[in-house]
Amino acid sequence: MKNRFQWFLVFLLILLLSGCAHVISKDLRTKSDLSLTLSQVRQNPDAFKEKLVIWGGEIIETVNQRDGTTQIEVFQRPLGWRGEPKETNYSEGRFLVFADTYLDPYTLRRGKRITVGGEIIGEKTKLLGEMDYRYPLFQANRSIFGLNTITNPIPITIIIHGGVIRIGGGD
Repeated sequence: MKNRFQWFLVFLLILLLSGCAHVISKDLRTKSDLSLTLSQVRQNPDAFKEKLVIWGGEIIETVNQRDGTTQIEVFQRPLGWRGEPKETNYSEGRFLVFADTYLDPYTLRRGKRITVGGEIIGEKTKLLGEMDYRYPLFQANRSIFGLNTITNPIPITIIIHGGVIRIGGGD
């Protein structure tokens, strides 16, 4: 009986630790300027060209370009400790992600949460309603940078001797 309980605890520990991994690789996180905010970049995007950042949010639109690249418009949201966009009303605005490859708009559809690591390459002005909106441009290359879509994990509840352990289900 004691041996079974020990194996159960080892399994539970592995399960808990696997759920704690960051969505962006450690290598990219160490190379990125994690203190650089979207608000700072929006003020003067050219001053931050070639800086690596990790941002996330909710996809507004994914558009495949004629040249085979993909543009993703993202409504920024702050990231949680695992790098997942938090579910909050607070946002510093919008940004555009350019991927140098075709990405299927179905898998990156409106409303999906996304975390992206990449390089700031400037800005692009495009219409947002009837106004011109300045979007910081962000280059993501799948072979180099992290591009992780976040799904809403299904919460799992384990009850052990009256105590409850909750796994998953967001921050």
